[in-house]
Amino acid sequence: MARKAIHCKGLPPAIGAYSQGVWAGNFLFLSGVCGEDPATGELVGGGDISAETKRAMETAGAMLESEGLTFDNVVSARIYISDFDDFKAMNEAYKGFFTPPYPARATVEVGRLADGAKVEIVLVAYKEA
Repeated sequence: MARKAIHCKGLPPAIGAYSQGVWAGNFLFLSGVCGEDPATGELVGGGDISAETKRAMETAGAMLESEGLTFDNVVSARIYISDFDDFKAMNEAYKGFFTPPYPARATVEVGRLADGAKVEIVLVAYKEA
């Protein structure tokens, strides 16, 4: 099976040895996104997980759209948060991007995220052939 990397215009390039996303068959695997302003690379919201989550989802939405997909194509999500006490606020911001049935999801508290982010979101989408 061939893999094809994506690059969404308007977003900064990857800062490490990874692609913004990779197609594998009919599945698009997006790399983790945090709540950074795409123009400046700075986290939005001054430590507010709701603002970071909303910005991360907007970035993920742009990546999906660049490939002709929407959040309706998302089948799985992994969410990493730096403090599980922020779960409720993160969840409220996250769920506003979906309609039921929601994607399968795991949410995990981690010790630290890049650049002091409070949330990182990883999505997998499916496109029918």
